[in-house]
Amino acid sequence: MPPTDLMKKSSTATTANSPVNVKLLLIGNASVGKSSLLLRFSDEQWLPEDEASATIGVDFRVHKMEVNGRKVKLSIWDTAGQERFRTITSSYYRGAQGIILVYDVANRETFEALPKWFSEIDTYVSITVPKIIVGNKVDKENSRQVSTNEGSAFASRQNALFVEASAKTAIGVREVFEELVARILETPELWAPVAPEAGVSFGKRGEEDGMPGTIDVGRDTSAQDDGSCGC
Repeated sequence: MPPTDLMKKSSTATTANSPVNVKLLLIGNASVGKSSLLLRFSDEQWLPEDEASATIGVDFRVHKMEVNGRKVKLSIWDTAGQERFRTITSSYYRGAQGIILVYDVANRETFEALPKWFSEIDTYVSITVPKIIVGNKVDKENSRQVSTNEGSAFASRQNALFVEASAKTAIGVREVFEELVARILETPELWAPVAPEAGVSFGKRGEEDGMPGTIDVGRDTSAQDDGSCGC
């Protein structure tokens, strides 16, 4: 029917003009500068290490940006790197559409911990979710323990993006988020709402907590049954 066609076109236009909601997760060892990267990106600020405090559990920021002509609303979750918080932060992997793994180029131990973080990602996140490895604190070039080539080679083996950055000087910080979001936008199944057929409600993608791309595999689908016959 013509009215239905008009409604579909209107809905499509609204969806195209609406910002894409994207959930990103910052992970990595303690003191690699995850919170500093987020603060530099969202507020264009930086706190010296002696003034910055360790994240307790999870911090959360919302930031709007435009990537490749598409408006994006980022929900960025900054997780604690301390082992005692792992049981708390594991639940925050749910619905993540992009992962930022951070290490300190001046601390080799944080780089060597990356395989452990990837193992955790494999447990909680779909293989289709893009990842980016960030070698932070390149302002400490004289204390560097991990070369650019080594970081880049590891990222290639993990099929991840790679950027070196400095929250202190802002070098590479914006590129981290732009490159990851661009990769996410290239993967519509992570964020595009599923267009249902007339009279059919899928209720799977983009309907939980206003976050497209989240799928609750534990949901009781019987709650969606209105009792009518589907035959």
